[in-house]
Amino acid sequence: MMRMLPSLRRLAPLALAALLPACSLAPVYQQPDIGPVPGHYAGQTSDGLWSPAHPSDVAARGPWWSVYANPTLDRLEQQLDASNPTLAVALARYDAARALLGEARSDLYPTLGMVAADSRNRQSNNRPLRGSGQPNEYSAETLGFGLGYELDLWGRVRNEVAAGKANASAAQADLASVKLSLEAQLADLYLRLRGYDVQERILTDTLDAYQQGLDLTQRRFQGGVASGLDVSRAKTQLSDAQAQVSDVQAQRALTEHAIATLVGDSASRFSLPVDNTPIKVPAIPLGVPSQLLERRPDIAAAERRVFAANAEIGVARAAFFPRLSLSAALGWQDTGMGNLLSAGNRYWALGPDLAMTLFDGGLRRSKVQAAQANLDASAGLYRGVVLNAFQQVEDNLTLLQQLGKEAHQQDDAASAARDSQTIATNRYREGAVNYLDVVSAQTAELQAERSAEQVRTRRLQASVDLIRALGGGWDAAQLSTTANAVADSTTQAR
Repeated sequence: MMRMLPSLRRLAPLALAALLPACSLAPVYQQPDIGPVPGHYAGQTSDGLWSPAHPSDVAARGPWWSVYANPTLDRLEQQLDASNPTLAVALARYDAARALLGEARSDLYPTLGMVAADSRNRQSNNRPLRGSGQPNEYSAETLGFGLGYELDLWGRVRNEVAAGKANASAAQADLASVKLSLEAQLADLYLRLRGYDVQERILTDTLDAYQQGLDLTQRRFQGGVASGLDVSRAKTQLSDAQAQVSDVQAQRALTEHAIATLVGDSASRFSLPVDNTPIKVPAIPLGVPSQLLERRPDIAAAERRVFAANAEIGVARAAFFPRLSLSAALGWQDTGMGNLLSAGNRYWALGPDLAMTLFDGGLRRSKVQAAQANLDASAGLYRGVVLNAFQQVEDNLTLLQQLGKEAHQQDDAASAARDSQTIATNRYREGAVNYLDVVSAQTAELQAERSAEQVRTRRLQASVDLIRALGGGWDAAQLSTTANAVADSTTQAR
C-alpha cells in the first residue's frame, strides 16, 4: 500500500479538477426572436362568442370538449385516449426519447466492468524474452475488475444530457400535440354526425309534407281540378327528397366509420344512435397572444428542439479539446498452479488517460458548422410554428365571426321560405296558383332549412378548431419541470 501513495499524490490535482465546476462550450441559449407580439387578436370582438380570458382561464382545463355538454362526446373522447393506435405510437416515441435521455445520463457516472478467463495456452519457442525454464504449455486464470470515468472538463457529457432532456420534453409536447389533434378530429366528426342527424330529421319532416302534397294533387286530379302535370311534379319532388335522405344517411355512415377508427373500434360493429338534440356553440376565453406561446404543445416542442440544437453545438466544440479519463484495474492472475485469489497473484493499475485528435481533415470543424446550421434550422422552424399558430387563431376567429352573421341571415331566409311555402300551398288549395309555385316554395324551404343547419354545424366545427388553435386544455407546465431542470443545469455549467 505504501507504494501507491506517490501515485495517489500525482492524481490528487486531477481529482480536484473533477470536483471543480467545469466549463460549457455551448452558446448562451436565447429563445428565437419572433418579432413583436400583438396585445390582442385582430378578430376579437365582443359579441359573446369569445371573451378576454382572466388568468385562471388559461390554466389547464382538463377535458376541453366538456364545453359542448354532450355525454356521448365525453365518452368517445375518453375511449380515444385509451385505444387510439396513433396516440399509442406517439407515446412509444416519447418513451424512446426518455430512454435516449437515460443513455446520455449514463456517461455522468463511472463505468465498472469485470473480466474472467480460464484458458490453456502454448507459447512459441521463439517468443521474445522467453526464459529457458518456461514451459511450452501452461494454464492461465484471470479475474479482474476495471473502473473508468471521464472528467467532463469541457461540458460534452453535460451538454449531451441537456440536449437529451430537451428532446424528451419535445417528445412529451409532441405527444400532447398528437393527443390534442386527435381529440379535435374526433369532436369535429362527432359534431358533423349530429349535424347529419338534424338534417335527416328535417328531410323526414319534409317527406311527410311532400307526401301530403302528393295526396292533395291526386285528389284534385281525380276531381278534375288539377292536371296530371301537377301529380307528376309532386311525385318528382317526393322522390328527390327521398334521394336526399339516402345521401345524408350514407354520409352519416361514413362519418360513423371514421369515428370508430379514431376510438380504436371496428367500423363493422360500432354504431351511434341518432340524436338530433341541438348543440350550442360555446363561449371560448381567448387570453392574449403571448399566452399562446405557453399553451400550444407544438410551440413548446419546437422551442425545446432549439434548446437541444444549441446544446449540440457545445458537444461538437468539445471535440477540439483533449478528453481526460481516470481508469483503475484490480484483479488476480495465475498459471493454474495455485490459489487464484492469493495475495501473490493480485495485480492493479491506476492512472489518467489523455486523448486528443491532432488532425482529422476538418471533421470536427464540419461537425460544428453542421450543429450551427441545425440550430438555425430549428430556430426557423420555431418561428414558423409560432406564426402559423397566430394565423390559425385569427382564421378561426374570423370564420366564427362570419359564420355567426351567416347563421342569422340563413335563419331569416328559412323563416321567410316557410312563410312562402304556407302561402303557396293555401293559394293552390284555393286554385289561385298552379302546383309549380308550390313545388318552388317547398324546394326553397327545404334548401334554406338544410343550409341553416349546415351553417350551425360549421360554426360548431370552427369552435373546435379555435380551441385546438388556442392549445386546448394543455399548457407548458405539463412538461413536468424538465425545462426548468435543463435551465438550472445550464446556468450551473456557465
